[in-house]
Amino acid sequence: MSATPRPVTLNAETKRLLQYVSTATLTSQLLKRGYRNTFIRGLTPARPTMRMVGSALTLRYVPSREDVGFEVDYDNSKNVQRLAIEAVQPDDVLVIDARGDVRAASLGHILATRIKARGGAGLVTDGALRDSPAFADLELPVYFRGAHATTSSVLHHPVDMNVPIGCGEVLVMPGDIVVGDAEGVVIIPAALVDEVARDAYEQDIKEEFILEQVEKGAAIVDLYPMQEKHLPAFEAWRRERGK
Repeated sequence: MSATPRPVTLNAETKRLLQYVSTATLTSQLLKRGYRNTFIRGLTPARPTMRMVGSALTLRYVPSREDVGFEVDYDNSKNVQRLAIEAVQPDDVLVIDARGDVRAASLGHILATRIKARGGAGLVTDGALRDSPAFADLELPVYFRGAHATTSSVLHHPVDMNVPIGCGEVLVMPGDIVVGDAEGVVIIPAALVDEVARDAYEQDIKEEFILEQVEKGAAIVDLYPMQEKHLPAFEAWRRERGK
């Protein structure tokens, strides 16, 4: 259950573009490529102004039972949750499959702080967090479904890391690219990330231009989506703004 090699390493340009584009645009680009279920529903960002870009390191929980895995004092040498925390590498996002169950926490503030210290790029869980108010001051992008003060082992037993998981009913493969903004989190298959980032940037730039025209009173009939007649004005606008 050690950390596995990433299928791709984000190059600097792709990472820059992913820091700029919206998750909404990324879902549109993935939809054009046939990927319909890539946005993790129902998550709240602890700090909406922070952007998140990184590679998925996955953690899977199953339902806990009193004779299997129930702990109050955790064994850091065996507990898969603790092993996953110490497996985080720079630019990893720990993505947790908590089965969407928020009746106990799936992680807490101290462990999230350790993710930050190890250079992690973020934390995503479809379950609950404990110590949740403290996440507002943590310099780490964090997305979660709810808050619960009770420790994880009451409900969640960690069994696997770096395996395919479902987070919010979205498939996450180890090494997938995870992008978060104020709206939520999108999962990008690693092999597609360069082209998706490039085309999403182009779409966002066009939509900036379109929005500006609509705000000035333009009709959307041949503007959204943009028809060829508007391309000269768009290219001039783009050069003027250095985009």
